[in-house]
Amino acid sequence: MIQRRNTRTVVAGGLKFGSDHPVVVQSMTNTDTGDVESTVAQIRRLADAGCQLVRIAVPDKVRAQYLSEIRRRSPVPLSADIHFDHKLALLALEAGFDKLRINPGTMAGPRAVKAVVTAAISRHVPIRVGVNSGSIHTGYRHLPRIEALVKSAQYYCETLEDMGCRDIVVSLKSSSVAETYFATQQFAQANDYPLHLGVTEAGTAQASIVKSSMGIGGLLLQGIGDTLRVSVTGPPETEVPIAVGILRALGLRSGVDVISCPTCGRTNYDVATAAQEVEEHLAQLDIPLKVAVMGCPVNGPGEARHADLGIAFGAKLGVVFRKGEIVQRLPNEDLSAALIELITQENLRGGEK
Repeated sequence: MIQRRNTRTVVAGGLKFGSDHPVVVQSMTNTDTGDVESTVAQIRRLADAGCQLVRIAVPDKVRAQYLSEIRRRSPVPLSADIHFDHKLALLALEAGFDKLRINPGTMAGPRAVKAVVTAAISRHVPIRVGVNSGSIHTGYRHLPRIEALVKSAQYYCETLEDMGCRDIVVSLKSSSVAETYFATQQFAQANDYPLHLGVTEAGTAQASIVKSSMGIGGLLLQGIGDTLRVSVTGPPETEVPIAVGILRALGLRSGVDVISCPTCGRTNYDVATAAQEVEEHLAQLDIPLKVAVMGCPVNGPGEARHADLGIAFGAKLGVVFRKGEIVQRLPNEDLSAALIELITQENLRGGEK
């Protein structure tokens, strides 16, 4: 079992971040914030996919005027992504946003940061200190990148603490998996802030799956990380299933875990299509269940004995099995539907196995 690193608890719109609470999945809209209908529609799609908090870019005052309406119609807490102009953060707070993401180093000096912190404290809104390669404090730019990220994050957190802010979440991100991993690891050893994980600029879906699984997953295995975003170049709706998949793979979020064999010369059926069908039908079930889709009735039930339920295809007939024991024999083409129906019915009865 993964032992979570002890952190303080931070609350944003009723959503709790920290080691006493489940790891939170985030994403970010890529719509024009001034287009309320498109933005709200995307927020709802993200929420339906399992996203628990959505971040929204606030690039200027023109678009800031739409924040209140977006917040009113959002089904999940919202975080405002602020760069450079601290007044945009103040407008987001006035609009009722639940969290701020800022880079203190990009703002116009201590007075600007103080204004944001004071307003956030008065509204009980937490602040995420986001540090990346573009926001390293000027005093640390001569240092090796990992050390510079850690020292910058520490400096910005101490600045906010000195201004009276304790509701802080921190992220240290890089497009380098190694830099992200080691910087976050080092910062985590010396602080109790909840940490937001992510490999920034991770690329397209395939590249992001690899980088995020290594960077985010590696940290989570050590108990480090309280919220995360998988960064994908493309529709943000593709980010959430990857994030949820990482958490489920590590046992940090319940759900159906579909395992399937890589197939071999004994396979007589399209196992890949069957596994995809089963996975898609069961993706939204929030029950701790391991399901196997195997290509061989000889070795399938034995190799997947640890699965709660499974199917194994044969030459013409296959089997449905439970904990390695065969419970039914059916034509190959009927196996997937039978498995899905069995799991659905058991879920309706309370998830008994």
